[in-house]
Amino acid sequence: MKSILLLAALALTPAVALAQTGDAAKGRDKTAMCQGCHQIPGWRTAYPEVYTVPKIAGQHPAYLVKALQAYRSGERSHPTMKAIAATLSDQDMADLAAYYGQNALRTAAK
Repeated sequence: MKSILLLAALALTPAVALAQTGDAAKGRDKTAMCQGCHQIPGWRTAYPEVYTVPKIAGQHPAYLVKALQAYRSGERSHPTMKAIAATLSDQDMADLAAYYGQNALRTAAK
């Protein structure tokens, strides 16, 4: 049953998200633009409106890649994230997703 569910999930996952294999170590080196908002518990921004910034550590890597691709394409419209995603290559996205997708991610605060 688990293998059927896994196959179904993979079938529904966009091919682009699976095309790149991320390197968590390289992703760690690319977090400068992410950590200022996404690694601060309870952080909220005031631009373009008051917005609670989601925690991305521990999210599934395929979800993170898809979200970044959606910001880059304009499918998602947050201006700051759209600008940041526009600077990222597909490999950058895969690396960041591999880093943030780790289950045991530790920050300086832990």
